[in-house]
Order: sequence, then C-alpha cells, then structure tokens
Amino acid sequence: MPHLPNNNGRPPLFDFSASRRARDRARVLAGDRFLERAAAEGLADRLAAVTRKFENGLWIGIGETVPPEIKPFASSWQTADFDGQEILTAGTGFDLAVSLLSLQWINDLPGALAQIRARLKPDGLFVGVLLGGTTLRELRDAFARAEIATLGGITPRVSPFADVRDLGGLLQRAGFALPVSDSERLDVRYRDIFGLARDLRAHGLTNAMSERSRRPLSRALLAALLAQYGEHYLEEGKFKASFELLYLTGWAPDDSQQKPLRPGSAKQRLAEALGTAEHHIKER
Repeated sequence: MPHLPNNNGRPPLFDFSASRRARDRARVLAGDRFLERAAAEGLADRLAAVTRKFENGLWIGIGETVPPEIKPFASSWQTADFDGQEILTAGTGFDLAVSLLSLQWINDLPGALAQIRARLKPDGLFVGVLLGGTTLRELRDAFARAEIATLGGITPRVSPFADVRDLGGLLQRAGFALPVSDSERLDVRYRDIFGLARDLRAHGLTNAMSERSRRPLSRALLAALLAQYGEHYLEEGKFKASFELLYLTGWAPDDSQQKPLRPGSAKQRLAEALGTAEHHIKER
C-alpha cells in the first residue's frame, strides 16, 4: 500500500504496512490481551450510560470480532477498517460506531474521525479508545537514556501517543457534537522486560513508525536498556510499565440535540444563583 505524505512532503509518522503486519501477527499469537479487555470494558461502561438501543453498529477493525462486552449494544454489526490510503471502507447509515485501538496508527486522525462521523446517521454515536500520552513512558525514557549512553543519539523506538486534552478539540474539528474525552490509567509490573515485549507483540504494539531503525537491537544497547530501566523504574523488584486509555465520545449533529444558550439569554444572574453579592469592577 502506498504511504500518505504529510503537508511537508515528509513520510507519514506511521508505516501502514508495518502496523498491519504487527496486528496480523498479534491475532495468531497466544498472549494475555489485558489492554484490549480493559478497553472493551471501558467502552461498555460508556455505552451503558446511554439510555438508547442502537440498531446498526459499525465495528472499526478488520479481522476483529466484536467483543462480547460490546455486541449487545446494537442489533446488528458491520466490520470495516481504514485501508492504506486511510479511507474507511464502510457504507453509511449507522447509528453507532465503535473503535477499540484501531485508530492508533492513523496519520490523519482528524480526517479519520470526520470519515467516521460521515458514516453515522444524524444523532448517531461514536465511542472509541486510544492509548494516551503516558503509555510506556518508562520504556521511552529508558531507551532514550540507553541510546545516548551507547550511540550518542536517539532514534524513534516508542510510538507517540495522543493527549487527552487534545482529543475533545479533534472531535469538534471532525464535526462531532457534544464531544467528551476522558482517560484511565493502568500500571503493570513485570518480572523482566521480556515479558513486557511479549505483551506488546501480543497486542500488535511493536514499533510501526516510518522513521524507525531497521537494525536489530545490539547486545550493548539491550544491556544499557536493562540497566537504565532497572535503575529508574524498578518497583519491588519488578519492571513498571504505564498504560493510559483515552476514551472519545461524540455524536453526529442533529437538531434534536441540546444546544448551548446564546450569550445574554440567561434569565438569572450568576450572583443570584450562587447566593452572593455582585460587585462591579471600576474601569481604569
């Protein structure tokens, strides 16, 4: 599949073919996909708060089955995913769309969100989950320290992740109404760093950055990584790894939805509502 250049003509941040290979491998690997379970439960919690039954659901992620936690929330489901040109291969007319980490390697996230919104009926709901900015911060820092010590510089080893403060704005930019973003933290401890590596492969979370190093990890760099990780992020004799799950919720616009009041349309002063005295500030 061809890559999408960015506005500066440089390669995209993520390599689509590498991320697809990682996800394909993950589906056949044995492993505890605890992140996917936690994310599915978090999505189910947010859907359960919606007092509405959905008819046609869109599950975003090729090769994936709709998790049992999510399946009851729609009468029928269609599965689709983004192709190598980051086009969502789905029809329209859905009243629910759900994404569980399938947007993780999208280069144009606002564009992808806009495509999802366009597939929804008016007043259709989108809920999704991504990994957040504090994910694997220990591994990122240990790699940076190890590479500086052994190579004198840093190469991209851990993918960048979104910040929860930015996601609400991205939903608005994509045309969603009533956007909400929130996060949950999950800290995991491993007996050794190789357990962390196995879990990352089982989740398809290996390095898929376009400008990643293609060379195998040298013994010197691996030794330095273990030393740095052990020195800075060892807790009770185990390696700590942080994960952050960012949840996105947005609705396709519809006239029936709540709208903010026009400025000056309030019928009661804020001071009266709070039971306090109102003081005017003199102009200077």
